[in-house]
Amino acid sequence: MSSDAPTFDVAAVRAHFPALLTSGWARFDAPGGTQTPAPVVAAMAEALTRPLANRGRVTEGQRNADGIVVEARRAMGDFLNTPASTVVFGRSATQLVYDLARTLAKEWGPGDEVVVTRLDHDSNIRPWVQAAEAAGATVRWADFDPATGELRPEHVGAVLSPRTRLVAVTAASNLNGARPDVPAIAALAHAAGALLHVDAVHYAAHVAVDLPGLGADTLVCSPYKFLGPHLGVLAGRAELLESLHPDKLLPSSDAVPERFELGTLPYELLAATRAAVDFLAGLAPVTAGPGRRERLVAAFEATEEHEDRLRRRIEEGLAKLPGVTLHSRAGLRTSTLLFTVDAIPAAKVSLRLAEHRVDAPASSFYALEASRHLGLGDEGGVRVGLAPYNDDEDVDRLLAALGQVLR
Repeated sequence: MSSDAPTFDVAAVRAHFPALLTSGWARFDAPGGTQTPAPVVAAMAEALTRPLANRGRVTEGQRNADGIVVEARRAMGDFLNTPASTVVFGRSATQLVYDLARTLAKEWGPGDEVVVTRLDHDSNIRPWVQAAEAAGATVRWADFDPATGELRPEHVGAVLSPRTRLVAVTAASNLNGARPDVPAIAALAHAAGALLHVDAVHYAAHVAVDLPGLGADTLVCSPYKFLGPHLGVLAGRAELLESLHPDKLLPSSDAVPERFELGTLPYELLAATRAAVDFLAGLAPVTAGPGRRERLVAAFEATEEHEDRLRRRIEEGLAKLPGVTLHSRAGLRTSTLLFTVDAIPAAKVSLRLAEHRVDAPASSFYALEASRHLGLGDEGGVRVGLAPYNDDEDVDRLLAALGQVLR
């Protein structure tokens, strides 16, 4: 199959997104949050317009709430290739990581070490740094290669020791798209006797997540990055979750995963999360297997091929423009590109693109350590992120607008 021959029916996908049909913008802001398809909106509305109460099995409202939670856990279990009983819901990935860090740090003390990387979003750095400092543990930093933007296993291995208690690493950088070899990093961490926590927030928007395949002990993602609602999801090895005892209210359930979920769950967001997973599974080719997990894997293969084709078109176009430096050069990366323009601040480039109704934001995008390590300071660069609904016309508009900006 030719890499230049589109086979993904992007027009059919776009038809499900009201915001794309009405806004008139070419949207490349997906790494910050994707647009929402109509079935996801409908699922949220249905949850809120049917009888709803706290979970239980007596009244219709109780049963509706319970069913929503059960089905959302099953959907995310299929999405992450993990048992539904290991899926925890929270307000955001950041909140879940803070809660997890505080819980794990109860067992840390002076002499213990925690490893974080400079490639990561700050939500997979600062919670661990702050928890380690509170416990008197030491933080060790794994750098990445600024020339390629790659974090390699040896970068992490160089800072491991017998006192390492946890390694926190991203599966894909939300800044430059670089995808570290997480299974290899997991093997190094486990050989040192440490746990591995994986930030899959950006990764989960582009690749079928396989929690055991990655070697993760715990992992977080955010449905609003993959066509769903604003919510956070944490999953982990069942035996590890059973061994952890987070701070919680005395009357609340001590069962896993409920012991990690503080307060009443947002049922409408859970219903929308299930709908987002089902929508993604529905993007699979007709030849995919019948199971939801099988269809998700096939769907991500199809969307990744589609996004990569568009990414190559953008890279080829950027290479022809004077003064443009591409900072997404990792050998394995998502369809997310970071670039800067000589003598023009990134924020100004983004503003000028917006004048052409092209949404390509500029920032460090909370990957502050990565931006600084790339030499981009706190300003960062212009980020172009692709989603399944982007098409060739979007790419044409981006390159044409950028050409005008540079002229």
